[in-house]
Parts: sequence; structure tokens; C-alpha cells
Amino acid sequence: MSTSLPLEQLQSVRGGPLYVKLRKMIEDAVASGRLKHGDALPAERDIAETADISRVTVRKAIDELVAEGLLVRRRGSGTFVVKPVQRMQQPLSQLTSFTEDMRRRGMVAGSRWLGRGLFYPTAEETMMLGLGGGARVARLDRLRTANDMPIALERTSLPDDLLPDPDKIEDSLYLCLLDASIRPVRANQRISAVLLKDEETKLLGVPPGSAALSVQRIAYLETGRVMEMSRALYRSDAYDLVAELGIGSPMKPQD
Repeated sequence: MSTSLPLEQLQSVRGGPLYVKLRKMIEDAVASGRLKHGDALPAERDIAETADISRVTVRKAIDELVAEGLLVRRRGSGTFVVKPVQRMQQPLSQLTSFTEDMRRRGMVAGSRWLGRGLFYPTAEETMMLGLGGGARVARLDRLRTANDMPIALERTSLPDDLLPDPDKIEDSLYLCLLDASIRPVRANQRISAVLLKDEETKLLGVPPGSAALSVQRIAYLETGRVMEMSRALYRSDAYDLVAELGIGSPMKPQD
């Protein structure tokens, strides 16, 4: 960590108390990109020993940066950089694809494929998609990005007769299906908060123990048939799900 955070030079830096100099050193490392979102700081003990300062001084500098939101402490894991990212809002009243969402914001949607193909369905996929005996499921696993920034992990499952060749999907599943006149007309979504697993935090570039928004979707065709089931894990520091609520008629007093 010496190149990104030259602690050995702290004593020779001019400008105020030691905790102020340490704080500025960390801030400069983040601003310059030497420390990136999700990077871990050395342990406070190691910072104190390398910089030849007290742990009280280290704690004061880090406490202030945690209070400002530049750093976050994860119990049992350490202290991590939380470089602010642009937050995005997704209305829950519209059924759109990730690619469409990003295009509306003037951003470029991308995908990193984690796996895709035709598989024998799980019991859940068989039930939710209404699959018969011998049917297979088209499964798409990918990391979704916006302007190259990881945003979400997404798994989508469809009946194989709707998507017989998963390899033909490029960026947008919905645009590919539309070419075959397959289009969802409604969907049910279930949203919950979850803690990401270690592998998921690495893919999304967030600190260990980070939370995410889990969005489970069941989409239907005009015939009422289930077209897809999907689960997406959205970075909670970058995505807000927004619902617009109407006001119902006031209740009439009863006689």
C-alpha cells in the first residue's frame, strides 16, 4: 500500500496536526485514484507503526472520514474506501429493460457474461415457468454495467421455446425477443434488502458485507403465460427504486 498511501512520508509533510495530515493523505489518494472504491485501508495498528504516529491519531483521522462518508468500517473486515458514485432512480411503475433504463439516462449499458446456455430446470424454474416434462430452460447470468461501472448482478430464466439460442443475446434480452414478436405486457416484482456474498461484492466492486437491493421479477406475455423469471442484485449505493402512489378516494362515514 506504500505507493497508494505513502505513510512513511507523513512526518515530513507540512500542514497542521498529524491527524489532519493523515486525513489529507487519504483524501488525496482517493481523489487521484490511487485508492479506489472498495479498496481496504491497512489496519489502524499498521498505519500507526508505518507512519510513526499514535493509534489515537489514526483513529481520529479515520473517524472524521467515516463521518463524511469517504470511508466505511465493516465489523470483522476492516475499513474501506467508499468513493461516491452517481445514484440512479428506477420507477417501479414501468416495465423496461436495463439497456433502456441506461439509454434514457444517456449512459452506455454493458454486460459481462458469467454464464449462459440451455439447462435442465430447477424445481422452482419448472413451477414458475410452467415447464412440461423434457423441457429445458434458457439461463442468462451476467454482470450489468453503466458506463463500465458495475451496477447489478442478474440471473434470468426463460422457457427454451421462447429463447432456443441464448448465445444470440447481445446487450438487451427484450430487444432480441421483440425481433421474434415476443414482448412482456406486465410483471410482478418483489424487492428486499440482502447482504452480498464475498464473490458478489468482488464482482460489483463494493466492500465486503455491503448490502444490495434484491429485485425478483416474474414477467408475463399477453396470453398470460410466464415469459421470464429473474433475480437482480443492485448496488444499494448507486440505485434507488421509486414508486409513485396515487391517492385513493376518501372513505365515506358509515351510518
